[in-house]
Amino acid sequence: MKHRLHRTDRKLAAAGAVLEFYRDTMILPDGEEQTWDYVHHKKGGGACSVPVLPDGRILLIRQFRPAVDRVTLELPAGAKDSRGEDPMKTAARELEEETGYRPSTMTKLAHILTAVAWCNESTDIYLAEGLEKVSGQHLDEAEEIEICAFPLEELCRRIYAGEIQDAKTVAGIMAYRSLFKENNCAEGKNGEEKD
Repeated sequence: MKHRLHRTDRKLAAAGAVLEFYRDTMILPDGEEQTWDYVHHKKGGGACSVPVLPDGRILLIRQFRPAVDRVTLELPAGAKDSRGEDPMKTAARELEEETGYRPSTMTKLAHILTAVAWCNESTDIYLAEGLEKVSGQHLDEAEEIEICAFPLEELCRRIYAGEIQDAKTVAGIMAYRSLFKENNCAEGKNGEEKD
């Protein structure tokens, strides 16, 4: 399908270590020309994990984010080291660096596009299970991270209350919740007794 909205030009306006800022010349469906902003993530994005402890609680990190000028509660995550890096490797590495836990299994839950209107960044989200504490945190020089753990339903309550707003975290927790409920329903259908 040919779209009447289309780009006729893209010019680099500024470049940083991870992001490039472009000015796009766009032709709108009515024929009008406009300049739009576009942000290109040089590595394509990153990955995160939903790390589930043996008792069912989910590990999160608490950190100050200057972009929104407040402390946020997030799933462990980070950018890929290169465009071609396996996102599962990224998610496992970031989990271990930020929390000291290593997963024995990783299952893909979702692939999200962070801000489709103006950016190409994507995030792959994995369920991390069989967690083993293998070390302390190995943080970057700019990171101040506190580790915390919550039951799934508490995290859902915090999402509904607007206390957790980070997109990858909301997507990851809700994808895990859906999988968790699906698995519990399947167990019930297989004739297992439920209290």
